[in-house]
Order: sequence, then structure tokens, then C-alpha cells
Amino acid sequence: MKLYNYFRSSASFRVRIALELKGLRYEYAPVHLARGDHKLPDYAAVSATALVPTLELDGGERLGQSMAIIEYLDETHPEPPLLPSDALGRARVRALAQLVSCDIHPLNNLRVLKYLVRELKVEEEAKNTWYRHWVREGLQAYERELAQLPPSTYSYGPTPSLADCCLVPQVFNGQRFNVDFSGLPRTMAAFDACMKLPAFQQAQPSNCPDNEA
Repeated sequence: MKLYNYFRSSASFRVRIALELKGLRYEYAPVHLARGDHKLPDYAAVSATALVPTLELDGGERLGQSMAIIEYLDETHPEPPLLPSDALGRARVRALAQLVSCDIHPLNNLRVLKYLVRELKVEEEAKNTWYRHWVREGLQAYERELAQLPPSTYSYGPTPSLADCCLVPQVFNGQRFNVDFSGLPRTMAAFDACMKLPAFQQAQPSNCPDNEA
């Protein structure tokens, strides 16, 4: 398999975590979003949306959208599972994952931040304040959701799940913008537990071949 991705993209990070958790080998294909490589003709031939990540399968088929990719990997390589075996558990995990991928991330991805600065002429610090506000508010909601669930090492249950694949990259990017993570005990405990695992360490941006300090 080949993964077209960008080291700093949280959506790409999610998929790298899933691949590492499942022990799946893949070719790393960098697409530098900040430089605009995703808009070049070569990548247009790969992704109709010009977004990352894109997973190219062994047979040449391509999949976009991180959540769809991860669920595909979970169905085709079921061990270790990233979703619980029961319907209610799966719904709980998907709800947590979508809280990050649907509520937090769309407001703060790179193209939104660039639009704020370039088209709307928002000052840099105002842009960063925007980012910190929406991440903080979203993670507070995540914490409230966790508070309604039984205690667990990770976001849900005794092993990492789809929710953790989404949570960890969001916290990583929040750290870059100095988001306030105080008052989020279960959320940050899940993050810390994940970061003790080799799969999460290997998938992080600093271990990517296109990493820039």
C-alpha cells in the first residue's frame, strides 16, 4: 500500500496510527500541503478532491477521507480491532471520533487557516486565537463525553480505538498552537496512555520522512 500524506496533517496522522497499530507496511508518499503540492497535476491524478490522505491499495484502487480509510483497514485487517464488538460500543467510539473529525478539525485545518489570513486578512494572533478557541471548546465536549463513560485507560475501553486515532493528532496540533489543555483529565490521560505505545510514537510527525522542525 502507498499512503499519500503530509506529516503535519492530523487526518494523515490518524491513518498512520491505524496502519501502525495493525502492523501494516506501506510506502510513505509525501504531499507538502503548505507548499501547495496537493494542487499540482500529479496529485490531481491521484485525488479528485486534492486532499490528504489518500491510501492506494495493492490493486491500484485509491481511498480518500481518513475515517473511511481507517474503517476499511479495520474491516480488512480486523486485528487488533479499532471498534468494539457491540453495536452500542461502536456507536460510542464513532461519536467520539466524529467529535474530533467533524466538529473540531474542519474549523482548524490548514486551508481554513490560510483563508482566514489571505482572503479575510485576519492577523496572525487572531487566527491563532480562533484555532485555540475551537480546539479547546471541542476537547471540553470530548471530556464531557468521556465523563459519561466507564473509566478506561484509553478513550473507550482497554485498548486504543478509532477515537484515539483522532484524538492524538488533534492534541498534537493543539500543542503547536499552545492550546490550554487544563481541566481535561480523562482526555489527556487517554492521550498520554496512547503516546506510551510504539505505534503512536512511530506515527507521530517527528518520525515522518518529510518532517520539518
